Amino acid sequence: MDHQSDPLRLGVITLFPEMFTALTQWGVTGRAFQDGRCELGLFNPRHHATDRHGTVDDRPYGGGPGMVMKPGLLQAALTEAKATVGEAALVIAMTPQGKVFSDAKARELAKAPGLILVAGRYEGIDERFIDASVDEELSVGDYVVSGGELPAMVVLDAVIRQLPGVLGHASSAVEDSFADGLLDCPHYTRPEVYEGRSVPAVLLSGDHGAIARWRRAQSLRRTIDRRPDLFEGRSLAPEDRQLLREWHLLHSGE
Repeated sequence: MDHQSDPLRLGVITLFPEMFTALTQWGVTGRAFQDGRCELGLFNPRHHATDRHGTVDDRPYGGGPGMVMKPGLLQAALTEAKATVGEAALVIAMTPQGKVFSDAKARELAKAPGLILVAGRYEGIDERFIDASVDEELSVGDYVVSGGELPAMVVLDAVIRQLPGVLGHASSAVEDSFADGLLDCPHYTRPEVYEGRSVPAVLLSGDHGAIARWRRAQSLRRTIDRRPDLFEGRSLAPEDRQLLREWHLLHSGE
């Protein structure tokens, strides 16, 4: 197997390091770790607490619900993480206020000298830690979950898939949804007929050029129908319009 000469070094600051076995021990990402294409260090701020309860949070100044993670303990965990992952590692906090994560961002992060993700809990992270030590905030969508661990795993999974050799087929990541700003086309496998529904005839034709054109047209139509926001600021190229006409997918008025 063709190994990366330098694995991508990853780190997560988290109160629940056990959760990340889902990433390191299973599926495509698990194999990536086994093959040495990436490495993951887990750093628990609670290990730096000085009281017998291991307290990592406190009440917010100004009042209000919830608790806030202490900046000093996060900084101590980050110092530990940088000693392992590398001083040049990009530090990203997973927060609802962050920029929404995307496939383009995953490709960008896969080229970073190292990544350290901060998975917050409770009401949030003391803003002074973010101001002083975080390079970027990322969100996985406009909703709130119980902590930053699941969003961090989503980001790391998407990043690891971009590493050379991780996916079984070299073109798999290129052909995924969003790789070129479009949703993926429909996919089919055996049997040829399932509950009265047949596989599209073009996919059985053996005409690779026609199959590629059909897939592109389906991807365009699916994106227009389901995610028109992805077309904001861009228009259909003449060749794409022709493809949609060829496969009778261009609706009147478009």
